[in-house]
Amino acid sequence: MASALTEAGGRTRLFVAEGLAEGATFALGPEQSHYLLHVLRARSGDRVLLFNGRDGEWQAEIAAGKRALTVTCRARTRMQAGVPDIWLLFAPVKKTPSDYLAQKATELGAARLQPVFTRRTIVTRVNSARLAANAAEAAQQSDRLSLPETPEPLTLEKALTAWPEERRLYFCDEGGDAQPLAEAARGTRGPAAILTGPEGGFDPAERAMLRAHAFVVPVTLGPRILRADTAALAALAIWQSVAGDFR
Repeated sequence: MASALTEAGGRTRLFVAEGLAEGATFALGPEQSHYLLHVLRARSGDRVLLFNGRDGEWQAEIAAGKRALTVTCRARTRMQAGVPDIWLLFAPVKKTPSDYLAQKATELGAARLQPVFTRRTIVTRVNSARLAANAAEAAQQSDRLSLPETPEPLTLEKALTAWPEERRLYFCDEGGDAQPLAEAARGTRGPAAILTGPEGGFDPAERAMLRAHAFVVPVTLGPRILRADTAALAALAIWQSVAGDFR
């Protein structure tokens, strides 16, 4: 019986930390070895695709042991490419929407996923390891060549204090007196970020604080009130359609 790897046509992809080059050989970790051995029934000689965010994508040959796998890079299949220089700042929401948000924002090309605590944020803790794991899984499945950064959460105040002023921040403001994101971002170049709020929205003091910064551009996503996770993904899709660099 053929392995699931063979049946998939060698399109299984894994993110690794090791350097990738022709002939490079290293052992996979326990979780990846278990997945290939026991879920995909990998055998010696099967091929898998590897990427590390630096060296492009490589086809590697598997050597299967009883408990672990060794891989050897055979040929580069794609050169390293960047992603659109867009960050997503989002107020954390309940667990399942946050998992979904990390996965879909990764698929949409976000370069950084930054949780931000606002005054009305209900969630008080973020499992950063879980966020990174969801992003890694999405990158493997969506043909990305890199993972988004997943830094520790910040308060909104700290995020603004440390903000690089050359990066434009599109503030999704449900207040109703902002221009559509598609108009504000159309044809723009350079680093950018999108900020979406919590379930209850931003409070008036936060809106005033945000609008006081020259790098902040208040925008609207349309006439309807969107769920927090929906707003984040809609904003990413709109930005990339008018200003993003698809790579």
